[in-house]
Amino acid sequence: MLTEISYKAASQHFRSGDYTSSLVTINKLLDVQKDARTYMLLARTLKQLKHKAEAAQAFQLAAELGGQHSEDNLIDAIRLYFELGEKEKALALANRILPKLTRDPELAFIVASLLVERGQARIARVFKTVLIRSKELPHMLLGARISLNTWDLFDPSDIETARVLLSRIPTSHPVRLMYLTFSREHSKYDAVERHQPIIDAAIASGETDFVKMDGTFFNLHWTGDEHLNQLARSNTPKFSPEMTALRHQMPHTWGDKIRIGYLSSDLFDKHATMKLIRRVFELHDRDRFDVTLFCHSDPKMLASNEANREEWGNLVTVRDMSDEEILAEIKSRNIDILVDLKGHTIGTRNTVFNMQAAPIQVAWLGFPGSTVNVDLDYAIGDKFVLPDSSKPHYYEKFCRLPETYQPNDPIHRPLAKPMTRKEVGLPEDAFIYASFNSNRKITPQMLDLWAAIVKSTPNGVLWIMTNNAEGRINIQKKLVASGVPAKRILFMTKMHFEHHLNRIPLADLGLDTYPVNGHTTTSEQLWAGLPVLTYKGTNFASRVSESLLHAIDLPELIAENKDDYLRKAVEFGNNPELIKPLRQRLEDNRLKSPLFDAERFCRHLETAYEMMADRARQGLKPDHIDVASLPTRTEPFMEKLD
Repeated sequence: MLTEISYKAASQHFRSGDYTSSLVTINKLLDVQKDARTYMLLARTLKQLKHKAEAAQAFQLAAELGGQHSEDNLIDAIRLYFELGEKEKALALANRILPKLTRDPELAFIVASLLVERGQARIARVFKTVLIRSKELPHMLLGARISLNTWDLFDPSDIETARVLLSRIPTSHPVRLMYLTFSREHSKYDAVERHQPIIDAAIASGETDFVKMDGTFFNLHWTGDEHLNQLARSNTPKFSPEMTALRHQMPHTWGDKIRIGYLSSDLFDKHATMKLIRRVFELHDRDRFDVTLFCHSDPKMLASNEANREEWGNLVTVRDMSDEEILAEIKSRNIDILVDLKGHTIGTRNTVFNMQAAPIQVAWLGFPGSTVNVDLDYAIGDKFVLPDSSKPHYYEKFCRLPETYQPNDPIHRPLAKPMTRKEVGLPEDAFIYASFNSNRKITPQMLDLWAAIVKSTPNGVLWIMTNNAEGRINIQKKLVASGVPAKRILFMTKMHFEHHLNRIPLADLGLDTYPVNGHTTTSEQLWAGLPVLTYKGTNFASRVSESLLHAIDLPELIAENKDDYLRKAVEFGNNPELIKPLRQRLEDNRLKSPLFDAERFCRHLETAYEMMADRARQGLKPDHIDVASLPTRTEPFMEKLD
């Protein structure tokens, strides 16, 4: 009876706003009664008195004691822990009421924010719909961010999410950029041609702040402007020059060997990156370098791996580790040079580089541009992809290799085997222009250019690889509207790598894309014996094919601009005999050109690492580095081709 009287007295004090008297009464009551009802009143009182931390604990205790308000108490605890920055506690409690979270946009926002911050946007995808449907703008924008960071090529709901959100916030350029990203993926040229001019007009008027919300990777696919590429930085938390200075000042013990660490989620033989870099891993001089691979590859992908990964270096699996745990692994091995092989691509863990992981931090191969917001000392490239004119647009110093930045594996990459056009449904007597690049790289402007090429080549046919049925329909619709007969438009789908290589030589000329060239795609075509036509670009992503063509001595295939690209393509199509000597040169150069000489490339790369380390040992800040070329080979390099 006394406990009930005390509870009523505390409640009365609370309702009258006398929170101090309420707290005094509740504390006396708790000496004899510790039930959910009392702890809930305690929590509400503490909250009014601005004691949020204690209130959160009290709400949590009330929830754990059960009762009809248990779920409400848990929700109040989650909200308070979130406000206090006690993120791990908020997330742990949220896991107990997951079904509720997917129906409540406010709760979904709290939990999804925490997951995205932890780099777990894929898990937060379950909250995408409830956030998008919320009436609160921050909720909608977070839903959009989750959708963009976890887009699924085969999930049409993402593009519909973006379309609906844009209809609700029609003046939001960040949302428009997201809608354009999904539209490019599915080749929705009607949407691209309607909305991209709005973006371009805003930029032309001097409005560029919204570009900062664009995904760094997706930004490359609509602009070759290096200044705009540098602005796009939504993917990674910011870092400051002070962080870099602190890292360079940290004590470090150097050894007899240079300790290289590679961080990647692509460390399995089927991935495009490994088709390039695998032989370099195997050729690293173990007398001078200690190589560690910090692997966060998807176990499903590793299950398909057929290579002996132990030949690549010391493997350390970090997939299920937090950033702090990965950092500890790197520190325990005293890594001298930590190399990011991911950049701003899906699956990156580059936030680790913003934690002073190694005295030298380097970007290479994974991302064709400045890895904005990530604490890196050097970007590895060459004089074509990283000319002096690009220096103002990078905070990284340039480390330029002498021939090309791209390695290639001639040992484990098979040669193309002969097959006939009939086997893949190609006309025997046509001049086949081929595009093997992904849908997102084929802009409306490229299709206009290809349409002009085919219309000027009476015997010309376009052969285009597509990722999905919708893309195929949209590409054909665009080309037909430009005056290309449907019978002169042929499509192919993705297939097993060896079969893909075998079909490449059936084409007569590969057509490159802008503003993102073929990268691995271009080197695969050259390896298979297909000449690839490109034109000079304006940023790293649009200069890659130029680099590769120089490295295999085919500069004739580098047009000066779009008009020259059109002229050259039409000239080849109407004079097929001009292609024959180029194909022969490809055949002659394959086993002696720098492009496919993995051993030569590895020695150049190791020289670069030694030059970086020498500067750091002397206490010098990173500076631009140009690696000198080894003597030119006169004989084919001695690589065994199975």
